[in-house]
Amino acid sequence: MNKINQLFQDNKDRKLLSLYFCAGCPTLEDTGDVIKTLQQRGIDMIEVGVPFSDPMADGPVIQAAATKALKNGMTLRTLFSQLKAIKDDVQIPLILMGYLNVMMQFGFENFFKTCQECGVSGAIIPDLPFNDYLELKPIADKYDIRIIMLITPETSDERIRFIDDNTDGFIYMVSSASTTGAQKSFDDAKQEYFQRINAMNLRNPRMIGFGISNKQTLESSQANAAGAIIGSKFVQLLSDAQGDANVAMDNLYNALS
Repeated sequence: MNKINQLFQDNKDRKLLSLYFCAGCPTLEDTGDVIKTLQQRGIDMIEVGVPFSDPMADGPVIQAAATKALKNGMTLRTLFSQLKAIKDDVQIPLILMGYLNVMMQFGFENFFKTCQECGVSGAIIPDLPFNDYLELKPIADKYDIRIIMLITPETSDERIRFIDDNTDGFIYMVSSASTTGAQKSFDDAKQEYFQRINAMNLRNPRMIGFGISNKQTLESSQANAAGAIIGSKFVQLLSDAQGDANVAMDNLYNALS
């Protein structure tokens, strides 16, 4: 069974925590050590960012990380090499998060095939149109890779149900229609959005991401979904710790407590 599906099947009574970081930042060779440290520190799932020069969904913290990673020489091919080297040490699901152009240049069949070879369980492609997703899904399924689709407060109920019917793994609930970045709290509009989606009784589990940085936003996310995804906050802490993932995790847990 795909590790993503296994994770949600085995943890229906426990709230999950997933972290995002950008491969190749702060240094080119950090990727494997960061992943293994996060696994040791109890993180349930990891999104590994593939740096891109024009990251439209990302806020300033992740944009800066991507820029640094590209300057460090990080490429998709380099990332796959790093992931393959630690494949046997990683038991939790890894998801690559990157933009369509990077994967298109690599070749979609080659991309999904290499994901499987390197122990990657899924991919998030924020700028992938849903109609294109339907064309790519059979290729991803061939290699047992889950393509995770995003929904926002602006996504219609009809589209959400269509996504739910045609995806597998989990649905990424973006907390707001803005770019990534830490928020101090989730306002009434976001709470209403969470409650609206809860009432739909979707088939797929959901993870909430964008803006989670403290106890309030974490608890709100976990109360309204299977778990939470933290990105910008961890990327900033990892940068502040000069790539020491243990220090970054200490500071993250402090911020969430």
